[in-house]
Amino acid sequence: MGFSQGLSGLNAASQALDVVGNNIANSQTVGFKSGSITFGDVFAGSQVGMGVQVLGVNQNFGDGILSQGNSNLSMGIQGNGFFRLTDAAGKIFYSRNGEFTKDADGFITNNGLYLTGYQATGTPPSIQPGSPLGPIQIPDTQMPAKASTSGSLQGNLNSSDDNKVLADFDASDASTYNFASVVEAYDSLGNKHTVDVYYIKTADNQWTVKTRDTSAPGNPEFQETTLQFNSAGELTTTPAEVDIIGAAFKGGDPLNFKLDLSGMTQQASDTAMEPAKTDGYEPGKQNGYTVGDNGQIIASYSNGQQQLIGQVVLSNFTNPGGLASQGNNTWSATPESGQATNGLSGTGNLGKLHGSVLEASNVDLGKEMVNMIVYQRNYQSNSQTIKTQSELLQTLSTLR
Repeated sequence: MGFSQGLSGLNAASQALDVVGNNIANSQTVGFKSGSITFGDVFAGSQVGMGVQVLGVNQNFGDGILSQGNSNLSMGIQGNGFFRLTDAAGKIFYSRNGEFTKDADGFITNNGLYLTGYQATGTPPSIQPGSPLGPIQIPDTQMPAKASTSGSLQGNLNSSDDNKVLADFDASDASTYNFASVVEAYDSLGNKHTVDVYYIKTADNQWTVKTRDTSAPGNPEFQETTLQFNSAGELTTTPAEVDIIGAAFKGGDPLNFKLDLSGMTQQASDTAMEPAKTDGYEPGKQNGYTVGDNGQIIASYSNGQQQLIGQVVLSNFTNPGGLASQGNNTWSATPESGQATNGLSGTGNLGKLHGSVLEASNVDLGKEMVNMIVYQRNYQSNSQTIKTQSELLQTLSTLR
């Protein structure tokens, strides 16, 4: 009888050492979750007992440390949740490994599996309500130009400046105006137009603003408006705006929009203008992408614009311990784990997704080294019980 107890102990200790060895081997595996073994006694129907058995190997789904990732598509989860992945056949997998890259077709992948979420659609791209879950693709496309349809300019006009005679204005003679600045705008093809803006103080608390598109061919006309200020230097003109009009240029549509001047003030300090803001831009080539903490994937372009590509979805389970390991640091759902609950980063019981970081293995090497020593001693002790039993049998066999 003693042999069976000792053999069960050897088997249990051997499996425990396998678990420890697997933990140590994966101590540098991104997103790896350590395992721990559980033992139970064997029912014997007597007080002596029949030895030990392995009840199972449980995984610790606690967080690993987040550290700097190796690409712009690196992601890490802090808290509950898994990345939802799919293979080419549509089978769903779950993982904590955020080492994602872009494949030749623009899909975000990890070990051949596609990261799923919501793809942005429409113009401008956005996540539409009720969008289906699917692989997220980063299209390698050029952003088309957008014509300027509005703009704004703000700054201060020096109330101490000398008055000028409006009729004497000459753009080529700086003595006939008080200040000049430039507004850049774009037409329908993305051609950049340079619009000169002139500021002429015509009376106390009164200024005339003139604009002209100098990029257009020919001799473009000036557009103008009058700004009136009160004694506190506050603008009282409503609406405070001036037309920006330019002729057709290099095949593009003519410029025609209003420049908002409601942010202008008049104080006894040097005239200064902030860079003008217009809503148009030239065409742009995609030159990068980032992942935000809300899981949104944003593409950036050479024209300084950004565009939403998609949003990563996280999944969680009632019983993550019931997930079935599928290798390559992935799991699949089982009846024991329950069905996946999908949602966005930081919502419900889901953790927070972080971009440009990776989650390290949660293996505690110090603890595993201690466990290895304990299980090794356990193995040796069970070996000793078998050896002792063998010696007892040998003694019995020599009796006459």
